[in-house]
Amino acid sequence: MPYSAASDRSRDRIHALSVMCVLAIASLVIAVLGATPARVSSRELMGDERTPGEAAFIASHRGGAATAPENTLPAITAALAAGFDYVEVDVALTADRQPVLMHDKTVDRTTDGHGRLATLTLADVKALDAGAWFDRSYAGTPVPTFVEFLDALVAADGRAIVELKGEWDATAVDTAVAEVAARGLERRIVFASFDARTLALAAAGSDVLSRLLILKQVPSDVVSAVAEAGARGVVVNRKAVLARPGIVDELHAAGARVVVYTLNDDSQWNEVTALGVDGIVTDDPHTLSEWQSVYAGP
Repeated sequence: MPYSAASDRSRDRIHALSVMCVLAIASLVIAVLGATPARVSSRELMGDERTPGEAAFIASHRGGAATAPENTLPAITAALAAGFDYVEVDVALTADRQPVLMHDKTVDRTTDGHGRLATLTLADVKALDAGAWFDRSYAGTPVPTFVEFLDALVAADGRAIVELKGEWDATAVDTAVAEVAARGLERRIVFASFDARTLALAAAGSDVLSRLLILKQVPSDVVSAVAEAGARGVVVNRKAVLARPGIVDELHAAGARVVVYTLNDDSQWNEVTALGVDGIVTDDPHTLSEWQSVYAGP
């Protein structure tokens, strides 16, 4: 059924209001739990704020989904070996609350299994083949755990944007934060989430580990939204940025950074680079890097 423009606007307003309500609750959670602001500055984490036309940092989407099965160690290690600024991965919880790398709510698309991840135990997930769907040469590739991913990151001396999928409880967040800290990765990893409460729990668990708020729609006061979430910036939908390009300057003025997802062609790269966004998440980091070397400033 087609949607009217009025219904689209109404739905967007409701979404924006919902985001602000969740952020207000998240700020209360941070206060109650006694969290302190992250000590890693936006500059330390993501470099100086970009100016219009300047090359943004590159985050290889889902590890390196263009060259190997997404969210698997072969994809991640290939992207890290290629020297991209960040790998971006998705981490979700199994039925027994173990974090594994998985984007979808179900395992059907990227493994030989079936069903919702939340109904499968870690043992169930580790028995799945996460590579054959991509190419027969990757048959037998397992779904990695969060710990296995962290160990790969340590070995490669890399950086990562880790999206925490869905809603996480305090125990799960604390465990993930502890694993990051145990490997000395607090200054090389940023947690990102659509769920402001999950970010609040991460803030409570570490005053060093940085956070990014993921947005599909931009709240009217995006600077306050970022501050209330205790975040260092946003990972935001490209269309939302193009609809309100002024948010780039607003967030930069507040010391925050703007990362845009998921852009895979030169027209999209050109649009956001012209605005001075700080980071681009892409499925095609090799081509983006080549494009930047020709069309973007240093």
